[in-house]
Amino acid sequence: MFEREVNRRGVTEAQIAVVIPSYEEADSIAYPTKVVSEGLKKYFPDRKCVIINADNASPDGTEGVFLGTETEVPKIYITTPENTPGKGWNFSNAFRKIHALGAEAIACVDADLLSITPEWMQYMLTPVLEQGYDYLTPLYSRHKYDGTITNNICYPLIYGIFGRDIRQPIGGDFALSGRLARHLVSVPWHRTTHQYGIDIFMTMNALLGDFKIAQVGLGSKVHKPSAPKLGPMFLQVVSTALLTVAGSFKRWKSVTSIAKAPVFGLAELAPAQDLDVDRGLIRKNALSGFSETSDALREYLSPSLVERLQKTFAHADGPRIDTDFWVDVLFDVIAAFPGCDDSARLVESMRGLYWGRVFSFMNETWELTSAQCEEPIRRQGETVFQRRGELIERLEAAR
Repeated sequence: MFEREVNRRGVTEAQIAVVIPSYEEADSIAYPTKVVSEGLKKYFPDRKCVIINADNASPDGTEGVFLGTETEVPKIYITTPENTPGKGWNFSNAFRKIHALGAEAIACVDADLLSITPEWMQYMLTPVLEQGYDYLTPLYSRHKYDGTITNNICYPLIYGIFGRDIRQPIGGDFALSGRLARHLVSVPWHRTTHQYGIDIFMTMNALLGDFKIAQVGLGSKVHKPSAPKLGPMFLQVVSTALLTVAGSFKRWKSVTSIAKAPVFGLAELAPAQDLDVDRGLIRKNALSGFSETSDALREYLSPSLVERLQKTFAHADGPRIDTDFWVDVLFDVIAAFPGCDDSARLVESMRGLYWGRVFSFMNETWELTSAQCEEPIRRQGETVFQRRGELIERLEAAR
């Protein structure tokens, strides 16, 4: 899906490449582009560097803003064809371009970042260049109700299934080695991997490939709210995550302990970004989602779980889905994957249940600070790990 390239300074090789994926980011991409260039010149002045905007043929002028931003570091613009959206397509293109350039270290940052500093380049790239790390995921403070897919699905699965304490497995800003980039384009991609599923795909495949992984403290994440993208993001991220979990059963079933990834960068994180939350809207999404997918739930999930879900969604103050109940849901859905003929419909049926868990988590933690919420978030991962034997038994029985 590599349609077109603009390489005004004729860059043919680079040791460091920074990728900025985008779609309709004309109003925001100039700032991270400028800061990335400043960081690369400050911390890696003697290395050949390039900034790559991997775009989805944005109709809003993203290309012109990126190329028109004054930078000392050379820039390359690459794009998919028109009407081919998908963050994964951007990275697929970028990784292939990076391979052609021979880059040994890559950093990837979101195009809407407001909190990026030049130091991010040092924090993200030095462990790859000097200490042999292949993959660094971000650590930043986030509002307790920001990143709900991470907190309730991706983090618990990475922690409890793969046995790694990686707090932000789909954070959007990460670094990787050229070796890992080459590996990622060589393994099979799901359809949803070419969309928002790309981040969890990279994290899970870095784990499955036994690459050297760390985390990097980056302060706080301040960016555009992700809520407008949450509809398609849920289906694409969760589909990729659960398909990968189900498909790699033989690789992860022998995990017996939790390994914590080392941390580079900032040791102390800045205060989390403020976020307005409408609990009533979350509950409305939960109730409507459950009602719309009740047929699929009865088809895919166990009758006993469906009965419990019907009761809690019918409750006047419901739904009430605590940690153990939520792990029951996750395990039921994962166990349904091997015999499922429509995985997209199965994941879509989770949407109301997911909002139900988010609503319940809000009720449980409403009076807590974002920092205090880290303990109940971690507890979800610990519960998955403690009960993983149940899931293993069910998956082995289904084979």
